Amino acid sequence: MRFGVLGTGYWAKHVHAAALAEHPTASLAGVWGRDPAKAEAVGAEFDVPGYDDLDALLDVVDAVAVAVPPDVQVGLAERAAAAGKHLLLEKPIALTPADADRVVTAVRDAGVASVVFFTFRFQAATQTWLTQAGRTRLAGGAGSWLSALAGSPFDSAWRRQHGALWDIGPHALSLLVPALGPVEAVQASAGLGDTVHLLLRHPRGVASTVTLSHTVAEMSTGIEFFVHGDAGRLVLLPQTDAAPAALSVAVDELAAAAMTGGRHPCDVGFGRDVVAVLAAAQQALETGRREAVAS
Repeated sequence: MRFGVLGTGYWAKHVHAAALAEHPTASLAGVWGRDPAKAEAVGAEFDVPGYDDLDALLDVVDAVAVAVPPDVQVGLAERAAAAGKHLLLEKPIALTPADADRVVTAVRDAGVASVVFFTFRFQAATQTWLTQAGRTRLAGGAGSWLSALAGSPFDSAWRRQHGALWDIGPHALSLLVPALGPVEAVQASAGLGDTVHLLLRHPRGVASTVTLSHTVAEMSTGIEFFVHGDAGRLVLLPQTDAAPAALSVAVDELAAAAMTGGRHPCDVGFGRDVVAVLAAAQQALETGRREAVAS
C-alpha cells in the first residue's frame, strides 16, 4: 500500500513518515504540506517528493496518513476519502461532533477503510490488558495522564488552545471505553492550568475517573490506567516512547481492513464517539465556569 503523509510537523515527520519509510510492506510515496518549502524539506529527508498540491499527491497513493491539527484534518480527510484513499487519521478526528460526522459520512460514502491512531491501542501490552479485562466482571476504572507540555516537541498552538482534554483525553477514552463500555454520561471539573477531572458513567452502573493535564511540574509527570473488578486491579502503564512502532502496526491493520472490507475497532465511527464525549466534557466545564462566575 502506497502512503502519502499529510503534514510536516514533528509528529508527521518523526512518527508517520519515519514509520512508513521503514515499513516492510507499505511504502512512503510523498509528503504534503501547506508550506511548499517544508513539504519539500520533509520529503527530501525520506527521499520522496514534497507536494503542496493535495490532488497531485492523491493521484499517486492508495492511502494517506494525516498528521495535522484536528480542524485542518476534517477537510483533508473528506477530500482523500472522496478520491478513494484509505485513511489513517490522528486523534481527535475533529473538534466538534458535527465535524466528526462529516468525516464519518465521507468515509462511509466512499467505502474506504479508516483507522484512527490512538497510539496505545496498537501496543501489545494494551491488547493483553484489554483481553484480561474482558475476562472478568469489572466495577470501574481510573486513569491519570499528567504531562508538562511547555518546551516539548508537542507544544503547538492547537494543544495550547484546546488543552489536555482534547489532546490526551482521546487516549484515555480509547482505553477505558473498550474495557468498561460506552460512556453514557460525563461530569467534568477544572483544576489548575489546563488540568481536568472527568467522571464517566458506563453501562450497568460502572464508573471511571480520569485526570488529565499538560501543565503539571516536570517532576509530577506520569501516566497510569487501571480497571478493577472480581479479579482485582488490572494496571496498564502505556509506553509513551514507542509511537513509530505502534504506527507501523496501525498501517498493517488499515491494510487488512482495506483488503477485507471490514471495520476496524478504532475506525472513524469510534473516533466520532470519542469526540462526542470530549464535547460533552467541554460543555460541562464551560457550564461550571459560568456558574462559578454567577455565584
